[in-house]
Amino acid sequence: MRTREGGRIVDEAAVIARVRAGDPEAYADLVRAHTGIALRAARALGAGADAEDVVQQAFFKAYCSLGRFRDGMAFRPWLLSIVANETRNTVRAAGRRRTLAGREAALIEAEPLIPESADPAVATLETERRVALLRALEKLSEEHRLVVTYRFLLEMDEPETAEALGWPRGTVKSRLSRALRKLGRLLPEFELRGGGDEGE
Repeated sequence: MRTREGGRIVDEAAVIARVRAGDPEAYADLVRAHTGIALRAARALGAGADAEDVVQQAFFKAYCSLGRFRDGMAFRPWLLSIVANETRNTVRAAGRRRTLAGREAALIEAEPLIPESADPAVATLETERRVALLRALEKLSEEHRLVVTYRFLLEMDEPETAEALGWPRGTVKSRLSRALRKLGRLLPEFELRGGGDEGE
């Protein structure tokens, strides 16, 4: 089974079984499928120029820990929890916080969400909205920043977010709701929603 960068693996459990059986190409499939989102996560969480090193180390740690990976779990949120921990360790070890400008530049440069064919005015507006969102996120607590980053910047659903952060789903829901209320006060023109799960 071959996977393009950022591609989806249809039967992830089978690929993980192959890795555990000693097939190195199977782990290469996992790496190819998840490198893009792992880099986005590292940059969004403050790794900056160290993002590639953080992701490489996270994949190495994930490989070494695969024996403890529980059958039935999704690989992506599990990997992103390792990326988040590795990012925190890297930033802490460096003894510095990434500047907001550096984080904005890294995210905008790394993630061309706007097609080149888009109307320049629309593209400019989307970039301005993204920068404004990142600036507002810096004003939130770490927990609120994390939950918004995972749900919206990394586009993970609620169960994946809960798994990646190691929080119960109810905690994800309540923290996301509080974070969005705070963002709404900071960015009244934004329309971020918690995914329509309020009734669960």
